[in-house]
Amino acid sequence: MVRELPQLPSPVWSDAKATQAHCDLTSNVRNVTLQIYDTSTRSLRQFIPRESGKVGLYLCGATVQAPPHVGHIRSGVAFDVARRWLSAQGYDVTFVRNVTDIDDKIIHNAGHDDVPYWVVAFKNERAFTQAYAALGCLAPTAEPRATGHIPEMIEMMQEIIDADHGYAQAGDVYFDVRSDASYGSLSGQKIDDMLAASDAVAQGKRDPRDFAMWKAAKPDEPHWDTPWGPGRPGWHIECSAMARKYLGESFDIHGGGIDLIFPHHENEIAQSRAAGDSFAQYWMHNAWVTTAGEKMSKSLGNSLLVSEVLKRIPPIHLRYYLAGSHYRSMLEFSDAAVHEAGIGFERMSGFITRAMEVLKISTVEIDGDSRAEKFDAEMNNDFGVPNAIAVIHEVVRAANSKLAEDDTKAVRAALVSVVSMLDVLGMNPLDAQWEQEQSSSQDIIGQLVQVAIDQRADARSRKDFEAADAIRNELDRIGIALEDTKEGVRFSIRSPQSKESR
Repeated sequence: MVRELPQLPSPVWSDAKATQAHCDLTSNVRNVTLQIYDTSTRSLRQFIPRESGKVGLYLCGATVQAPPHVGHIRSGVAFDVARRWLSAQGYDVTFVRNVTDIDDKIIHNAGHDDVPYWVVAFKNERAFTQAYAALGCLAPTAEPRATGHIPEMIEMMQEIIDADHGYAQAGDVYFDVRSDASYGSLSGQKIDDMLAASDAVAQGKRDPRDFAMWKAAKPDEPHWDTPWGPGRPGWHIECSAMARKYLGESFDIHGGGIDLIFPHHENEIAQSRAAGDSFAQYWMHNAWVTTAGEKMSKSLGNSLLVSEVLKRIPPIHLRYYLAGSHYRSMLEFSDAAVHEAGIGFERMSGFITRAMEVLKISTVEIDGDSRAEKFDAEMNNDFGVPNAIAVIHEVVRAANSKLAEDDTKAVRAALVSVVSMLDVLGMNPLDAQWEQEQSSSQDIIGQLVQVAIDQRADARSRKDFEAADAIRNELDRIGIALEDTKEGVRFSIRSPQSKESR
């Protein structure tokens, strides 16, 4: 089939306050209007849930043939943010993220290692679970495995055959794409422009574009019994069956990477609607992570395993980096880019630390009403995290001035606002997951900076102001700003000086 993907339009950023909502929801849902870019209509649409106050969200999860790389985990972070935002608006969110634990690559890798397929699948599923957790992604409401839902797949395939949209041939079961007048609508393609489906041999197909819902067993392959003979599921029927099982025949949002638009999601729609389900009402797709301008993938040999990246990059910095670009924008990965993002995060985290010290408090109460209105407006503009983060930085800059003025009332208000905004993004440095990590890294940085501060103090006591200024300037060059206060010398982290400014 045609592998070219439709071009998603670039996100449109707006500084304007979001239009006030008029959705008639339950009293616990804030009156806001969320706009979601819907791939199926190629437009921003007002989000109106099927059931007042509730949201069903299905995310295509991992195919666990290998450990996760950074490209995989971007999807997890993007939809974790979306889920958190929906919850923050008062919605009861049912979040389903599946695990594809049987496919050609899993079988191939198992054969290469001379182990059962499930050993490969389970090992890599655990690696994905650990990666999601390390980056602060909330556990899904349900995380079904494909192999645990064979009966549901058989039932759906029979419904599709009974509706004359599918057929069995020599143990394979195919979907008849020409029986579906709307086939190709999600990806914007015409059937006659598509290449043959490559997921099964063409022998016995009515049309070379027909795709396999079930594959007849091959020697020494795992298989399950069906009315059409032993075999294993095709990729697409798995998600159709599991989405129905956990979210019903119709649900709100279906998500996944842009590379899944065709053929996977196109085929999901065809199957589910052929079986009588109205399926997803909104389609969201995140863009790729690239390296050197190419999609990060195992086949290209340019992937970066999450486990390896986290050996040199704090998890909270990686999350901030992945979430900090709009989910529909391509993201070029490099350690330098993540480092720069980390400095941005530390500016916000540093303000929280200083404010709590000044206010002499150890905890901060989360208050959704204290979030900046502009922050909420940006999040309601298709989950506009980059602009929402810019709002947080604006609040921090203003609050730092209030710190210098000893305006504790303003500092307290800003502190609650900043913490509340970061919390809804899953990046609250006071959260237990991040607090220990941040405390450990800050302790190390603090000890190193303190050595320089002591050396500067010694130079000043000797009236060697040239040496003292040199120490301060060198710290400033690498992004450490010193502030002489009546309580002593404080430091903060910011962007390092550019080469041009040195």
